[in-house]
Amino acid sequence: MNAFEHVPGGLASADDQGGAGHASPDVSTGTGARLFLIRHGETAWALTGQHTGRTDIPLTVHGEAQAVELGQQLQGIEFSRLISSPLTRARQTGERVVPHRALAFDPDLVEWDYGDYEGKTSVAIRQQRPGWEVFRDGCPHGESPEQVAARADRLIARLRREGGNIALFSHGQFGVVLAARWVGLSVAQARHFSLDVAGLRPAPSRCSRDRVLEPRFPGTIPFLLHHARRALRWPLAKSLVCR
Repeated sequence: MNAFEHVPGGLASADDQGGAGHASPDVSTGTGARLFLIRHGETAWALTGQHTGRTDIPLTVHGEAQAVELGQQLQGIEFSRLISSPLTRARQTGERVVPHRALAFDPDLVEWDYGDYEGKTSVAIRQQRPGWEVFRDGCPHGESPEQVAARADRLIARLRREGGNIALFSHGQFGVVLAARWVGLSVAQARHFSLDVAGLRPAPSRCSRDRVLEPRFPGTIPFLLHHARRALRWPLAKSLVCR
């Protein structure tokens, strides 16, 4: 489990952050909610590196086992709400991480709509469109970065009215956009985040010149602000905590 405290600081501008021009949500007022962002477990397309947006495929048997293992790591944490993407892979993860609890479903938690790039690997996409970057370029006949930011900001506005520990069962690329927007960064900056497996890296990370995400529990690992996008394709149930 990766757990973090948001240390307040002044927000960098969209230009400073390399943003796409959309405004950052207001994070200065604070919130009583603590978010547990949990990526679903392994799927068949995660194994092959195919972009899985709205295609509704289930977890593999191994993915189900990963979710159960993650649930064991989260035992002892009292969740006030459990909210899931309605897609099967996220729902199955939530049901195994926190069994015997009802999930609420929010369509704003679904993965990025990859449009014409659905089911394709990044290598195949860049053969047709050299230099393509989803967080900057979006997807034809799918979602643009501005549309994904708007979806994340809608969800954040609702979550900031709540309190307690909130588990969100979502997806790799939308999950890091949500994390970036939660701390006031642009969608473009989400490319530096990964929902990483616990115990992989030992150091807190700086996400802008005036904002630091600090580990809240001994031995836990921050989500990493480095160029390691491979982590987004790792077929593991992953969790991240933001305040």
